[in-house]
Amino acid sequence: MENKIPNKLISEKSPYLLQHAYNPVGWYPWNEEAFNKAKKEDKPIFLSIGYSTCHWCHVMEKESFEDESVAALMNETFISIKVDREERPDIDSVYMAVCQVLTGSGGWPLTILMTPDKKPFFAGTYFPKEGTQGRMGLKDLITKIDALWKAERQDLLTSAYQITEAMQRTSDARFGNDFTPAIMDLAFRQYRERFDHQFGGFGSSPKFPTPHNLLFLLRYYQRTKTDEALEIVTKTLNGMRKGGMYDQIGFGFHRYSTDRQWLVPHFEKMLYDQAMLMLAFTEAYQVAGNELFKQTVYEIYEYVQRELTASNGAFFSAEDADSEGEEGKFYLWGEEEIRKILGEDADDIFDIFQIKERGNFLDPFKGEHHRENIFHLLKTIDEFAFENNLKSESLSSTVSQSLKKLFDEREKRTHPHKDDKILTDWNGLMISAMAKAGAVFEEDKFVRTAETATQFLLTNLQTPEGSLLHRYRDNEAAVFANLDDYAFLIFALLELYEATFNAEYLVHAEKFQKVINKHFADEVYGGFFFTSDFAEELIVRQKEIYDGAIPSGNAVTMLNLLKLARYTGISDYENKALDLSRAFHEQVKATPMGHPFLMVALEFMLSESSEIVIVGKPNEIKVRAAISDLRKKFIPNKVVLYKEPGNSKDIDGVANYAASLTELNNKPTFYLCKNFACELPTNDFDEICANLESSR
Repeated sequence: MENKIPNKLISEKSPYLLQHAYNPVGWYPWNEEAFNKAKKEDKPIFLSIGYSTCHWCHVMEKESFEDESVAALMNETFISIKVDREERPDIDSVYMAVCQVLTGSGGWPLTILMTPDKKPFFAGTYFPKEGTQGRMGLKDLITKIDALWKAERQDLLTSAYQITEAMQRTSDARFGNDFTPAIMDLAFRQYRERFDHQFGGFGSSPKFPTPHNLLFLLRYYQRTKTDEALEIVTKTLNGMRKGGMYDQIGFGFHRYSTDRQWLVPHFEKMLYDQAMLMLAFTEAYQVAGNELFKQTVYEIYEYVQRELTASNGAFFSAEDADSEGEEGKFYLWGEEEIRKILGEDADDIFDIFQIKERGNFLDPFKGEHHRENIFHLLKTIDEFAFENNLKSESLSSTVSQSLKKLFDEREKRTHPHKDDKILTDWNGLMISAMAKAGAVFEEDKFVRTAETATQFLLTNLQTPEGSLLHRYRDNEAAVFANLDDYAFLIFALLELYEATFNAEYLVHAEKFQKVINKHFADEVYGGFFFTSDFAEELIVRQKEIYDGAIPSGNAVTMLNLLKLARYTGISDYENKALDLSRAFHEQVKATPMGHPFLMVALEFMLSESSEIVIVGKPNEIKVRAAISDLRKKFIPNKVVLYKEPGNSKDIDGVANYAASLTELNNKPTFYLCKNFACELPTNDFDEICANLESSR
């Protein structure tokens, strides 16, 4: 770097922007200085959006943005702006929608050409430096746009205006009808049609984990007792866990599988995938009791603690797919290397994890064996032991010791880049997963980890006025929080309440929901905008209900509202949830499969739901047993409140109706309400269980 002059990105906090700070391209961050310069110099804007662990973003940087000749063309023709999609998801969402409208697809790096007033007229993704095989090269694109800007600008401006107008119209969907349970039946049929019966998951390839699909299917199974719904969940989770998409040596899930079999992953690891999969494995364990699912939850926790947890207790964003310039190099193994490390134990490891001398997967570019191996299972250790007449405990010990040796050796390799920014929304998902798992498995360390991360967010990413910020890095919190930040943190706070019964979490949850209601609501067409009314104004203020890699903020908000209504007894929350569902009715009804977390919320709203209040001293055996029982069982459409007699810091201030709830006969007492009707209080928790069981 000694001989290179930094560009305007050098003062930024984003790891992605800093990766480009010494490019010869005169990059600007997204700010008024860049737009004013474009207006002053009468140049279009080259907007490039990506993220620090994006493989093809790295490729485009090496090929083009580090190339002096390409940089000279860009600097002459454009004002160039770099955006980290994870730091500014509001900008990314708007222009990704543009790309999908104009090209029919999207992805990163995202390339947008636009006017100095932010109106797009061209969109694409990755461009090679030189044109090849019918794909336009970046140098050709720059030359073409330069000529059009100078000679046919009015055509570009007209196109930009039309694109912007079309984008603005898409946010004006009208209120629709009320949903009925038929929408969940349709969603299930769509999942069933796309389910891969051989390998699990949906479709062929690539296969993404999308765990919120499975969260819905578990609830659908619980309500309808449709065995196929549970089969889809367990087959999919087993396929992912045994496959190469799971890091069998260091734990944690890679981003997605490039093939149908879950064998060859795209090797980056994202915090949100760990969180959502931890939730799915936890709930699936509640339903199916599969010990491998429980083991996976503990292993995800270990991975996140080791690699994605900051010293302050919050969670980092991601690990790259690449190391030393090669995707997956950190994770791949040669047969001789393994044998040298493990000695006589190598043969068992080869058989169990499908290790081959010539490699166990094809090079996608050469169509021949890669010569290296991805660890994956066809059978569990217990299944392998049974089929080969081996002692399961002895074999498990050998495997564990061998994997530890391989892990220690792998640690000596050059590690993939880590994106160490802390995002409120993704942290919210991880806190939710830790809190849920901590409650289900009665694992205090999970809950403590969740609480520590929550305290960091509340201390460092909350403004004095009580609103949230989106990103923290290098001792700086910045960027106005979006809907996902609020929704996912509220989701986490509600899970933490049920894992701890600390009423402060409900207080914070309700406070943040009021911010959403006041500053994000679309008062005309319903639902909630992605950005607040005090955030930066972009060309369109979007509303999202479609679930991508993470659930939509609107869907999570709907579930939060329904739960807050049950916790607090405030019916306005229920009404807002109903209005939200109506706002997206027309958009959702044709493809409910694309909206699984909304289906989760609808399962709560349209199925029988319960509120359970436990009143009793915390050290009472019956109280502790009841809480443990309720946490272990899969009863998703419930909320549980706990009240300690005589404790003024209890839930009375949040749930006013709880003030009148007392112990009967000076014994632990249980209150149950179902579908807005309350049963008589009882000292016998078995009565509550029988009542709940009758409705499951």
